[in-house]
This record gives sequence, structure tokens and C-alpha cells, in this order.
Amino acid sequence: MIGYYILIGAIALVSWLVSNTLKRKFEKYSKVHLRNGMSGKEIAEKMLSDHGIYDVEVISTPGRLTDHYNPKNKTVNLSEAVYNQRNAAAAAVAAHECGHAVQHAKAYEWLTMRSALVPVVSVTSGMSQWVVIGGLVLMAASGMGIGFYVAVAGLVMMGFATLFSFITLPVEYDASNRALAWLKNRNMVSPEEYKGSEDALRWAARTYLVAAIGALASLLYWALQVFGGSRD
Repeated sequence: MIGYYILIGAIALVSWLVSNTLKRKFEKYSKVHLRNGMSGKEIAEKMLSDHGIYDVEVISTPGRLTDHYNPKNKTVNLSEAVYNQRNAAAAAVAAHECGHAVQHAKAYEWLTMRSALVPVVSVTSGMSQWVVIGGLVLMAASGMGIGFYVAVAGLVMMGFATLFSFITLPVEYDASNRALAWLKNRNMVSPEEYKGSEDALRWAARTYLVAAIGALASLLYWALQVFGGSRD
């Protein structure tokens, strides 16, 4: 277990560093005001309109960094700051979330796959590690038998969460690429504003990359415990 805690600690440290850098980037680019004077809400509505999407509503949602696209009710949910502010960071986030709406409208295959996994992951992700540990305890108490199969079931659950994390990567990177391409091609931002938007989105994407690596590392660690123990 010591190895596991070292692994988790290292991943948590990297995640903290990336998250802190992301916050600093957004604070920095929140001070780069848009020359066009458009708010995040207006940026989002303009991008949706330019892509021929008229059945998606842009709404404000409480909190900070709570921005997301909801494919169920077709809403682009922007945090209060992004919804109202008129800066490079707000433009980047608003356009990124609209990038998901464009993916949905075009039936982007990676988004479709991720959406299909949501019901499974929402049920299994919280219990997978405990199922694996429970299986290992049974294996230690009575050898192979049912404990091994319980542990493997937990690994399968954990595998779904890991798969979800990796499928999320192309979804997020593609949404950012769509957002940046639109901001640039439509001359929505100046070169300085574009640079800020690009930098902010790249750091946001890195948070998903760290999460995916962490999920894979955790899966491999527990798999070694299960299958290593089964050979004893």
C-alpha cells in the first residue's frame, strides 16, 4: 500500500501544480479585455449562430470553473464570471463549451462514445477501488476463490473509468481546436487576445491529461496487486 500512496501523492502533486498554473493563467488573461467588447454569453451565441446551431441555449450557472455543455437539454452553461465578462479568458471558455455543442450537432464520434459511458461510470467509479480492496481482503483470508473474481470485477469497473478519462482527451482537445479556429478565422480576437485564449485552453486540457494518466496508473497498480497476489 505504501507504493500506492506514493503514486497517488505524486499524481496529486502534479495535478495541483497544473491546476494552480491554470488558475494563474485565467487570472492573467481575465485582464486582457476584448477589443470587440463582447461578453462570454455574446461570444457563445455568435459561435453557435455561425455554425448554424439555433436549438442550444446559453445560460449562466453559479460557481467558478463550472462551465460545461449539457447535451441532454442542449444548454451551454457558463459560470457567472465567464457569462458576463469581456476578456480573453471568458472568450476562450465560452468558445470551448460551444465547441462541444458543435461536436454534438455533428455527432462527433468521441463525444458519442463518452456520452454512452456516462451512465456506467457514474455508477461504478465511486465503488471500484473498494470492490478491488474487498476482493484482495477475501483473497488474503481464503486464497483465490470468490475473492479473486470480486477483485477482477472491481478492476473492470475501474477500467471503465480509465477508458472514460482517455476518451475525454480527444473530446476536450477537439473542442478547444474548434474554438480557437473559430476565434481566429472570424477575427473575433486580436493576436494578443488569441494568444491568451490559446494558452488558457492548452492548460485546461492538461488537467484532463493528468487525470487520465492518474486513472491509468491507479488501474495498473491495483491490477498488479490482484494478479500478483493470485500467483502466490
